[in-house]
Amino acid sequence: MMDTDKTENTASQAEPEKNEKSSDSQVKPKKKRTAKSYAISFFIKIFVTALVLTVVFRFIAGIHICHTNCAYPTIRDGEFCLTYRLADLKQGTMIVYRRDGEVKFGRIIAFSGDKVNIFNDFISVNDYGISENAVYPTSPEGSAISYPYQVPENCVFVLNDFRSDISDSRTYGGIPLEDVEGAVVFTMRMRGI
Repeated sequence: MMDTDKTENTASQAEPEKNEKSSDSQVKPKKKRTAKSYAISFFIKIFVTALVLTVVFRFIAGIHICHTNCAYPTIRDGEFCLTYRLADLKQGTMIVYRRDGEVKFGRIIAFSGDKVNIFNDFISVNDYGISENAVYPTSPEGSAISYPYQVPENCVFVLNDFRSDISDSRTYGGIPLEDVEGAVVFTMRMRGI
């Protein structure tokens, strides 16, 4: 009977050794990465990053630098501006738009179908005066449009914050929404840095 116990113990000890050996043989040694695999991984990461940045800056955000004082004092010449293309545009929103191949900055005053009137440093939209924090007085003098002005379909009426500069809707009329690059959400002074 003792011999049977000894053989059982020996057999049970042999089995774990076999299991250990078989589990060791199942673990595969790690392969060393080659320069080629590092290069492929690097270029895939570069491609994905470039793709994400392209999508973000094409459809969601924009980066612009103001090269005029048309939006002074809100945005000064030389300031870096970040825009958000998906912003909900409202009256008083500072936007970036393109006109004649140039990037321009202005503040939305009215939308499609609104009637704008400017007289004696006073602006009315749909016969209601609007309250603004504009530092400079607004004049209709030199306007290429006549007042009251009806804003065309799918357009916005934009004025510069520096109201002496009439290169805004007083010259161009309504600005098509397709030319709007987005609402200004962040500015940073670049000159002197």
